[in-house]
Amino acid sequence: MTPKQADERVQRLSDVSAKRLLDPDTAVPGGPGPGQVLPDELLSTAGLDFVLTADQKARLSREEVAAIASEGVRFESVLTAGFSLHLADTWDLTDPRVTYILHELGEETRHSRLFIRLVDQLGATAASDNPFATGLPGFIRRRIINFAIRRPVLLYVLVLAGEEIPDLIQKRLTEHPDTDPFLREVSRYHRQEEARHLAFARAVLPEQWAQASWLDRLLVRYAAPWVIQGMFETLVHPGVYKAVGLPGWKTWRAALRSAPRVQLRHEATSSILNALVDAGAIARSRIPKPWRMLTGVGG
Repeated sequence: MTPKQADERVQRLSDVSAKRLLDPDTAVPGGPGPGQVLPDELLSTAGLDFVLTADQKARLSREEVAAIASEGVRFESVLTAGFSLHLADTWDLTDPRVTYILHELGEETRHSRLFIRLVDQLGATAASDNPFATGLPGFIRRRIINFAIRRPVLLYVLVLAGEEIPDLIQKRLTEHPDTDPFLREVSRYHRQEEARHLAFARAVLPEQWAQASWLDRLLVRYAAPWVIQGMFETLVHPGVYKAVGLPGWKTWRAALRSAPRVQLRHEATSSILNALVDAGAIARSRIPKPWRMLTGVGG
């Protein structure tokens, strides 16, 4: 894609965003119903030997959705911080990319308001028992965030991860007939908006790669997969399982190794790898080992 073609594509995305100013309070009114909001097949414990009561499955479904939505809010705040730093360091404010980033920032804040409303309505309690939020894991997380938002090409790769992974999860939610109707509408609303964000990231990734330093290129090829795997693995944390009476860490590790969760990770992250191949960052014939381990491609 030439710079002119990228300009035109980004301008089209801005035009669509300008016509779709959807406030979630009016576009997605209401809230989730009582009881189980996810079908058994979409719970993270699917495929494991745990026998759960109906009440446990209902509680687990609500805790899982709340945990994923909470991580969505946090990731969108990272994206907002990174894009804001990018704009602060951009001198050509007439660049169509600047206008689209401003559209995206507005859309992400609306998504966050919707997710926070959903978390509140679900009545989940596991947030206070998230072991990745405090101590050494929390410190490492904050250091990675502070580093990544200052490395544009790494940030764009993580943006793809933060949108591809929930997009696939929400695609499965919308397609399953037993998903809570309100949760299905939330997922449909979010996926429609995120499709433009994914298109923007893919359009500008080749430009960011061309401008990247040797260090940034090494980080994308060898460090980014580990960060993305960490993002995936902490979407549902051990405290979620403890909230329904399951052993937290044991269940968390077992769920991540289960065939459905591994398949979900492979499918979601393969899309990120494909974007990097299309951008010329990674050769299909020489995929670095960390990417092979993350995606299951070529391994």
